[in-house]
Amino acid sequence: MPREHWFEELADHLQEAYLRYSFTKGTTEEVDQIISQLRLRPDDYVLDVGCGPGRHALELARRGIRCLGIDISGRFVELATEMAFNEGLSDLAAFERMDARKLRFSSEFEGVFSLCEGAFGLQGGPATQDPANLLGDQLILSGMAQALRSGRRLLLAAFSAYFQVLNLENEAGSSEFDLMTATRHERTEIRNPQGGILETDLWTTCFTPRELWLMAETAGLEPLEIHSVHSGEDWKAESLDLNHAELLLLARRQ
Repeated sequence: MPREHWFEELADHLQEAYLRYSFTKGTTEEVDQIISQLRLRPDDYVLDVGCGPGRHALELARRGIRCLGIDISGRFVELATEMAFNEGLSDLAAFERMDARKLRFSSEFEGVFSLCEGAFGLQGGPATQDPANLLGDQLILSGMAQALRSGRRLLLAAFSAYFQVLNLENEAGSSEFDLMTATRHERTEIRNPQGGILETDLWTTCFTPRELWLMAETAGLEPLEIHSVHSGEDWKAESLDLNHAELLLLARRQ
């Protein structure tokens, strides 16, 4: 199947080695927050956008919450499906290959989330659709909003533009930051489970809280709060600051 997005080559090479990165180590705490913030109960049906190898969806399934995970990487979907089968969770956790910019759900889920920049914030570089690099991510957020039942909640993580600018000097030479699109471009090496190396480009778009608030409103959501977090390290922050790499948006479908 032809690749639709630059992230696919990266994900297909990484495979399960994705789970060795530090930002994947806070799954239990993150799922605690998903359940609390989205007010989920057993047998609720939730959508995980940019699910990767399925770590959040599988943990939700272990707690009796039904989850559909979607990802543009066919290999990630295969790995997640295999793990669900091996754990006897296939009745609760399902996975599909899908482009998050083309979601077609309508009022189907009691909760929707996208964490660790699995889809939102990855629309830079070859995926850019407009000079400000907002359209692709707006399509994702609008599709997530439409997938929610009325009155239900959404949780979205995005890289903080404040944190990125504050740390520009620390990364001089290793990456570039486009001030117009707030997109960080990095040339790096990644290793698959067998140790094979792939030289690849990463484009990650950063946001301010104000941008996320306005994008949520544009998507038909009621923003409730935004605070600072750092996946795999600290999800306990209750306010905004400059020291955490990510922003976490909580919103409700009107």
